[in-house]
Amino acid sequence: MEPKIIRILIADDHTMVRIGLTTMLKVFDELALVGAATNGQHAIDLCDELTPDLVLMDINMPEVDGITATRIIRQQHPEVKVLALTAYSDDKGVRQALQAGASGYLLKSASLEELISAIHGAFAGQIILSSQAADALVHGSAAAPEDDYGLTDREFEVLMLMLDGLTNQAIADRLHVSPMTVKSHVSSVLSKLHVATRTEAVALATRHGISH
Repeated sequence: MEPKIIRILIADDHTMVRIGLTTMLKVFDELALVGAATNGQHAIDLCDELTPDLVLMDINMPEVDGITATRIIRQQHPEVKVLALTAYSDDKGVRQALQAGASGYLLKSASLEELISAIHGAFAGQIILSSQAADALVHGSAAAPEDDYGLTDREFEVLMLMLDGLTNQAIADRLHVSPMTVKSHVSSVLSKLHVATRTEAVALATRHGISH
């Protein structure tokens, strides 16, 4: 079976950035550029029209910014992945993008290999964070580095499956419990790690060496 073509929409208000990304993406047979938006509202409109698989979203854009556009696109088209691609990696920007529903946060200074890997990872449902974004997110967290953060054995097991990119339903199937039970465990994990989202929990665990 041939791999699925990933249909990509670029959203960036800088012409040269759009041209550069278009040129790079055309090299890869498994990637197809379906459109290019010049601002957040344009991205929202093109998602309604084209329903891409993934949006490469700049954060700072006129009319409607990338954070707002991400939130609206994810609300209207939850199947569409959004990968923030920006020049800045401050804690506030990373946190806002993830809370808006972005699948990851990558800097424009990333290499071509990093960009393509991030696209494939986000499309596959993984959480993608550049090292700079992960550092900014963790350093902005109120959580102090502890050995286990007081997690129970089951909560630690759930966190490990979150690190593997599993959804609540997939975790429930793996552990043979109900999705509601998993949701409760995830909420407890987030509370103990002092973070607001699954992505922040994964970033924190990775940064502090919490692993299998």
